Amino acid sequence: MLTSKQKDQYYEDGFTLVEDAVPSDVLERLRDGTDEIVSGARGLTTSDERYDLEDNHTPQAPKVRRLKSPFLYWPLFSELVRESFILDTVEDLIGFDLRLYNHKVNIKAPDYGAAVEWHQDWAFYPHTNDDGLAVGIYLDDVTVENGPMMIIPGSHKGPVYDHHSGGYFCGAVDPTACDIDFSRAVPLMGPAGTMTLHHVRAIHGSDLNTSPRPRRFVIQGYFAADAWPLEGYIKNFNLKEFDSKIVRGNPTAAPRLEDVPVRMPLPEALNSGSIYENQNTLEHRYFATQKEIG
Repeated sequence: MLTSKQKDQYYEDGFTLVEDAVPSDVLERLRDGTDEIVSGARGLTTSDERYDLEDNHTPQAPKVRRLKSPFLYWPLFSELVRESFILDTVEDLIGFDLRLYNHKVNIKAPDYGAAVEWHQDWAFYPHTNDDGLAVGIYLDDVTVENGPMMIIPGSHKGPVYDHHSGGYFCGAVDPTACDIDFSRAVPLMGPAGTMTLHHVRAIHGSDLNTSPRPRRFVIQGYFAADAWPLEGYIKNFNLKEFDSKIVRGNPTAAPRLEDVPVRMPLPEALNSGSIYENQNTLEHRYFATQKEIG
């Protein structure tokens, strides 16, 4: 699916974008299915293993900012992580043998959808090599007003920045304590059905949704099968479960070791759960919060 220009952009800038990548019937099922799943949060009072709720969520008016690992709970998404139109594209960039690492749906609801502070996915889960990326699927048209993901070109070739606050991992970079030029960030915009791909070390974030339109964004993280995590699977490691996440090709017990920069996400975040909860302890924020503008 990728052109030579798109591959070059990925390797040089750390990201690329493919419009009209998602078949129309798949897109329709994803949009309708996501609406139905979100409505299932009605009655919830707190976040759980499936739903991460917005601060202004109420049991009567459900407001969900993330579906956590939806492939574990809903067939719609367990099928999506193995779709050939996605895996063919990922294979173009990191090889045939592929493992699913994580999966979520980030939802920026109209007028209040939460921001995500600047971060590198690699900071959360360093591996033995960095042949890893995230596939994003836009369920809605994404414009500058509804909080597009923004990426700093070439940042995947640079250092791994400190993602700690107060001595604990917080899943975000302190904008006052780094040399990152955030003005270079490129917003990834496009119509519904667009696919984005970004390198696991690329610095990215997204602003609040200040528009009257939603921004629903499926994110599927993949690694080459010979990239083994350095943290996160050590406790109660289950090889059968680990290998069950192979979505193409074969597993391997021989991790490929490469000279890649690593910072361990330890001590663990004070607020466990999703990235939104992790980032609540960040002392200096780059993006405004809903409370600040509302």
